[in-house]
Parts: sequence; structure tokens; C-alpha cells
Amino acid sequence: MQLSRFPRVRLAHLPTPLEPMPRLTAHLGGPQIWIKRDDCTGLSSGGNKTRKLEYLIGDALAQGADMVLTQGATQSNHARQTAAAAAKFGLACHLLLEDRTGKTDEAYRANGNVLLDFLHGATAEERPAGIDMNAELEKVAERFRAAGRKPYPIVGGGSNPVGALGYVGAAQELMAQATELGLTIDTLVTATGSAGTQAGLVAGLVAARSGIPVLGIGVRAPKEKQEDNVFKLAEKTLAHMGLADVVQRSDVVANCDYVGPGYGFPAPGTIAAIKLVAELEGILLDPVYSGKGMAGLIDLVKRGFFAKASNIVFLHTGGSVALFGYPQDFGFAKLA
Repeated sequence: MQLSRFPRVRLAHLPTPLEPMPRLTAHLGGPQIWIKRDDCTGLSSGGNKTRKLEYLIGDALAQGADMVLTQGATQSNHARQTAAAAAKFGLACHLLLEDRTGKTDEAYRANGNVLLDFLHGATAEERPAGIDMNAELEKVAERFRAAGRKPYPIVGGGSNPVGALGYVGAAQELMAQATELGLTIDTLVTATGSAGTQAGLVAGLVAARSGIPVLGIGVRAPKEKQEDNVFKLAEKTLAHMGLADVVQRSDVVANCDYVGPGYGFPAPGTIAAIKLVAELEGILLDPVYSGKGMAGLIDLVKRGFFAKASNIVFLHTGGSVALFGYPQDFGFAKLA
């Protein structure tokens, strides 16, 4: 799988670390837990979208774009990283932000990712929840084309066959690190939402015949819908690479029991997982993606889902900036 055939720019600090989590492992008394630190990709505080944007921005420049457009929720990690990537390559950036939560407090609407969107020079407009945001994105792209611009629309999460190439590369990187460490990975666990990260990992690991299963912990959609979205994108990604009929439907597994009240709303288990990992390992998770993913992993360990002697790798998708949009959810006392 020669990813060098595809247009790409360099944005991420790679390879990201693969580290043991000894204190969390001891606390749970279960399998050995490792963490793949894609919160350390570097661009605007890091996160998983940076790998995708290396290929998306590369494609945008190859097509002669002078601006990028994308969409996401108000506290979108993808929007923040897209704004930063555009700034790095001198492209204008316009964001379409969906009000999925209805939150009106200042912390949510003006801090965290929103603050960084504007610091990177992006412009933005808002849409209500529940509409077809990718269709709205195309309408906005037409508006800019009519004004003489050359926009490059990026679907939500950068989750298309071009963006998913970033996680085919991550799969290759992870396998090389495991080989160097002499580590047999029994399961790779990650949060799954717009599907691009899990789809790219599945595509890369299955095509390489790695034998490493990927378990996605869903953050918004029901299980069947999430798995179907991931499978279809994995198929399209492999087709984009010239590989057909490689991935099977059985290669895609998602557990969507930890979504809680809905997308963008952390469940009690999410908050507990964020606090536990911060206190035991000094690592910050986020309340929308990685916190829910870790909550699922912790609960599954407690339920005996994984064999005691197994090695579990948790892929950290980043997003800790969003913590500053959710201060009320943690219930800490203020300094006197």
C-alpha cells in the first residue's frame, strides 16, 4: 500500500507515541492497556483530524483551491484543526457549525475549540441541529464559487476516502511500533463518530493482514448505523487505493452503549473516565469523543470482556481543548 501515490502535505508530528498505561492497568486489574497518543499530532493542540488533513489539504492544493470549507458541531475538533491547517498553507477557511446540543452558556459557545477557530483566522456561520450538513456545505461552496473563489469542501470529520488515508497510514505506523516493541496487540480500541478514523484503521489493518481487530466505541449513532457507515467508508477507501473486496462486514465492530444522552453530552461514565485517566496517567481526554471511548474501554475491562493477559491499545483521538467548553460538567469548586 503505497500512500506516497496520493497528494499529501506534512502537518503532524509523527510517529505519535505508543505508551503503556501502568497505573490505569493496575487500577483496573485487567489486561495491559497501552495508549496511542494521537492527541500529540501537534497541529493546534493535536488530534486525530490532523492525519486526515495531511491528505485533504494536499488534495485541495493539487486542485488549485484558495480556500477550504468544512462543517461540524459547535465544539468541533475537526473544525479547529482544519482552520489551523488552512492557516499553515495560506488558505482561507470558512466553517459551518451545527448547534447539536442547544447549549447557550458562554463557555461552550465562545471558549475551547470555538476560540481557537477564530484565533486561526477562520470565519463561521451556524446552522440548527438535524439538517443535512454536507448538503448545506455544498450550498455554501456554490455561494463562494459564484463570488469567484475556488473552495475545497471537506465533509464532516474529514471522513471520506481521501481523509481516511491518514488512518491507513496510522495503521502502518502502529504495526511498525508494535514490532519494534515486541508487542502483540490483541485489540485496538478507539472512539468512532464520523467513521473516518475507524474506517482507515480497519482498511489499513485488514489489507496488511495484521490480525488486529478494531473495536469502535460509538459517540452518537446506533450500533448498526455506525458499523454500516464505517464499513462503507472502509470499502471506498480501499477502492480509492486500488484494492477491491478486501474488507468484510465482519471486520467492522462498534459498541454504542456509551453514547449517553447524545452527541456532545457527556454521560456520568464519560466524566468519571476523564477524571480517572487525568489523575492516574496525567493524560487529558475530551468530553465528546475520547472520554466516551475510554469510558467504554474501562467498563468492558470491568465486565471481563478482554482476556486478562491481553494487550489493549487505546487510540487517543485528542480534543482536550473542548474541556474548556464544559466546565460545569465537572463540578469542581472555584478557588476562594
